[in-house]
Amino acid sequence: MSKTYYPVIGLEIHAELNTASKMFCGCRNDPDETNPNVNICPICMAHPGTLPVANKQAVQSVIKVGLALGSDIADFTEFDRKNYFYPDIPKGYQISQYKFPIVSGGTLNGFGITRIHLEEDTGLSKHDRGNFTLVDYNRAGVPLMELVTEPVIHSAKDAADFAKELQLLLRTLGVSEANLEKGEMRVEPNISVSDEEGKFGTKVEVKNLNSFRSVERAIEHELARMIALHEAGRQDEIVQETRGWDEVKQSTFSQRSKENAHDYRYFPDPDLPKMKLHSAFDIEGMKKALPELPWQKRERYGKDFGIKENDIELYVSDPILSAYFESVVEGKGAVFAQTASNYLSSDLVGLLKKDLEAELPSQEHFRQLMDMVMSGKVTSRGAKDILAVIVKNQEVGPSAIAEKEGLLQQNNEDDLKPIVAQVIADNGAMITQYKEGKEAVLQALVGMVMKQTKGSANPAVTAKLLKEMM
Repeated sequence: MSKTYYPVIGLEIHAELNTASKMFCGCRNDPDETNPNVNICPICMAHPGTLPVANKQAVQSVIKVGLALGSDIADFTEFDRKNYFYPDIPKGYQISQYKFPIVSGGTLNGFGITRIHLEEDTGLSKHDRGNFTLVDYNRAGVPLMELVTEPVIHSAKDAADFAKELQLLLRTLGVSEANLEKGEMRVEPNISVSDEEGKFGTKVEVKNLNSFRSVERAIEHELARMIALHEAGRQDEIVQETRGWDEVKQSTFSQRSKENAHDYRYFPDPDLPKMKLHSAFDIEGMKKALPELPWQKRERYGKDFGIKENDIELYVSDPILSAYFESVVEGKGAVFAQTASNYLSSDLVGLLKKDLEAELPSQEHFRQLMDMVMSGKVTSRGAKDILAVIVKNQEVGPSAIAEKEGLLQQNNEDDLKPIVAQVIADNGAMITQYKEGKEAVLQALVGMVMKQTKGSANPAVTAKLLKEMM
């Protein structure tokens, strides 16, 4: 009989900060630069005699993240040298933080955070040029925030959700674009499995994950691999190592044995001064100046508008749509907001995705259209047709379009009777089915009348007339 296994996952997440210059020099921080080795200088290339100077904005950005997460902001902090050799670090060491990180503690998505520290990024090795490797140092020295969670995550989905929420937070705070596909955010899970609750197994770190889907699948694959080794009595084959993720094969592979902290021979960087953050920054002022955070916005949208959870997530993740929605529904009440959100999140977003020339209509025109829906002047079908016009033409209002296209809802029974009579005459078999008790036929007949009237017939009046005339 199979045992019960207990997965334990901790995350190390790096995010490049969107400062104007690099971490310790004045070179441009430009993740979109395509020409290699143009944003470099003697400082980030570690020429003899050069001295680094810390980027104040980068330190401030990490403090903002810590404040948003309810973490402790260190008073004293310093930079350390993390010593290891690799072609993409020109110094032969990386300036990082070890004993005194800027941020300690805090929570996100219900999971504890160990620390957040600041370091410089490495260069980028290019292995696709044949039997040799080239290095682009444009990225070397870019400010890099590293967040480490407590080992308290127990599922692949929770790990991926944590990373998504962190990306959303970084974008909300404006400190990082955090695009995984561009390498601006890198998620590295540490994974272990034990057959005893509360006990840690041998951990493995997985790298090369460039999407949230890859994060989830890599963790699931690694957990399955470890459990299979346990089941076969070969758990000794699980060793502390770094593994890569093969997107094509959807599997992990061994890269190198995992180093411990002492392997890096950390020591304080003698070229950089110690920092007293509470005197260098107005911590309380920064806390008060934080924008509305994602979880705060979710709560407010649910309370004030009562809209669907999927709609809330759309607005939380898209500040442009969020601002548009709030402008449209301002002072209108929850029922109006729910109607507007239904059309915005499905129909309007769908039109924008389908047609690159389409754009958000003016808030006034969209508000007018929603008023027409709420007052019964146009049907849902008519509103969708009007919406398709106003995303392409900002000059014409919804009322004028409804008049011109005959989309104003028809409530007059005398006007609708001839159309209803014709539909009844043309569909004798369906009328028989309805009379035999098939109620669903009624909706199909209503749909036919709606089609004949370009969606302008009032569905309730149409259904009433059909019942009477059948």
